[in-house]
Amino acid sequence: QVQLVESGGGLVQAGGSLRLSCAASGRTFSSYNMAWFLQAPGKEREFVAASRWSTEDTYYAESVKGRFTISRDNAKSGVYLQMNSLKPADTAIYYCAAANDGSSWKETYTYAYDYWGQGTQVTVSS
Repeated sequence: QVQLVESGGGLVQAGGSLRLSCAASGRTFSSYNMAWFLQAPGKEREFVAASRWSTEDTYYAESVKGRFTISRDNAKSGVYLQMNSLKPADTAIYYCAAANDGSSWKETYTYAYDYWGQGTQVTVSS
């Protein structure tokens, strides 16, 4: 079992920055692939970014490339999302997720993840 708790969301003006954090506890954190998803009002949960444990590769949705950066600190059992140049379209609840590493991992799909946090609200005003 892995428990995930997000923090760092809030209200920010367009062009500003936020840094989201996800604290992990429970079974060995370093052996999991980690990701961030978002969910806007009335829409399905959507992939944002992911970090693969075995290869250290990172993956990003096209809409956030060059603006968002996913990182992790295994020693501190944390995963982070640095969000720069924020736009009103980024407004959503952001969730962190964890999945067992494997060759069949499909990083952009919600069903690939075994554990989820409770979410943190990000609101970007124009």
